Amino acid sequence: MPVNSFEDYPMSWKPDKKQLVPPLYRSVASLLEYDILNGFLAPNTKLPPQRELADYLDINLSTVTRAFKICEVKGLIYAVTGRGTFVTPNIKNAIFMADSDENKNYIEMGIIKPLDSINSFVAQAIKSIAAKDYLENLLDYRHPLGMPYHRMAAKKWMQRFNMDVPIENIAITSGGQNSFSLILMALFHPGDKIAVDMYTYPNFIELAKILNIQLIPIEGDELGMKPERLDAVCRTNSLQGIYLSPSCNNPTAVTMNMNRRKEIAEVINKYGLILIEDDVYSFLAPNGYFPISHFVPEKFVYILSIAKSLSSGIRVAFIAYANQFVEKITYGIFNLNVKTSALNAEIITELINTGAAEQIIKKKREVSQERNRVYQKYFQFEHPSENPISFFRWLPLHKEWQLNQFEHVALTRGIHVYHSHRFLVKKDETPQFIRISLTSPKDSDELEKGLCILKRFLLES
Repeated sequence: MPVNSFEDYPMSWKPDKKQLVPPLYRSVASLLEYDILNGFLAPNTKLPPQRELADYLDINLSTVTRAFKICEVKGLIYAVTGRGTFVTPNIKNAIFMADSDENKNYIEMGIIKPLDSINSFVAQAIKSIAAKDYLENLLDYRHPLGMPYHRMAAKKWMQRFNMDVPIENIAITSGGQNSFSLILMALFHPGDKIAVDMYTYPNFIELAKILNIQLIPIEGDELGMKPERLDAVCRTNSLQGIYLSPSCNNPTAVTMNMNRRKEIAEVINKYGLILIEDDVYSFLAPNGYFPISHFVPEKFVYILSIAKSLSSGIRVAFIAYANQFVEKITYGIFNLNVKTSALNAEIITELINTGAAEQIIKKKREVSQERNRVYQKYFQFEHPSENPISFFRWLPLHKEWQLNQFEHVALTRGIHVYHSHRFLVKKDETPQFIRISLTSPKDSDELEKGLCILKRFLLES
């Protein structure tokens, strides 16, 4: 069928033929994945028949079939015999793992992979636990807040980062994102307002949307959120909370210094805000830094996920909270079932108590330091408050792009990076950036190759 006959033909998905590059099946798969993950194809959308799509793109049917298979394996689409192929429900415009090493034709520098090649320490801990005679005791539903000695390990790990609370104020959950869900549902209500940085962790943005909680972006500078701007907003708005990640803000890589932390704490105390402190990157902060939670002892919830520091596959986060929140958070844990398995908590406890956890973060810091040296061969840090061993960098763009346009063009060049609009709370005219993951390429050589491609792409555009 001539391609021109499709000009006015209704199709649920019409990828841009000009963006196809060899190998074609991977290119079609990338276009489809991109449009699904970024919300251009709604859940349960019926895709065009494969033969029809092949005719439209003027390519072989087998090419489309291979492309659909890649997306089906990733869980992005599903086929119903006799009815067709559909977009999987509940695919959100958030950052999560949807890729596979198989058939990948680009260098990953978007999603932050936390150097899981160091998982040999974790594997050894699992082998050690498997040989213990109390293994069966780790396989039941007891202790929703976490076994007492697991919570003692959590307390010890928090003390490592200058956060000291009684074990009665500590719980263990199944990862950082489930902790966010717990906190927002247990301590906040639909319509509540939470202050956040202008550029914020996208999964927190999406979760707030689901729960009908309004995020209020606060301007920042090279040290992070400005306390005077937070104070001004609090004077004119009824805010209930604030979300911050001061050790290494995602996505800007800013580490908030101690003076700024204390200034922000003063505003929190002044207006009685509930602090949600996400300290997933605490292990990258300078020694001697105290969490903001330390300075707001009556109004904090402190989240210390181990996803980036120890192992992304063991879904564990330690949370600590002020006395006034104990009852509500306990109630939430019992009813939302965000408890992690005792087996997972045992693995992390083993790492902490044997000293392996310290070895892991030492190794990760060393690797990340080397990756940052590679980065500085091509680009410079923007200001001194950027964490020098951050897993990611925040690079200004000097030309305006649409999010989907920039990310897809970069993908056709062979690199996967994220545009700043993914992280923007309020979609308005702001400076544009790229977040570049330094830890996702398999080694420094692949990172250097990706940065070289990116440098050339930015110079040409």
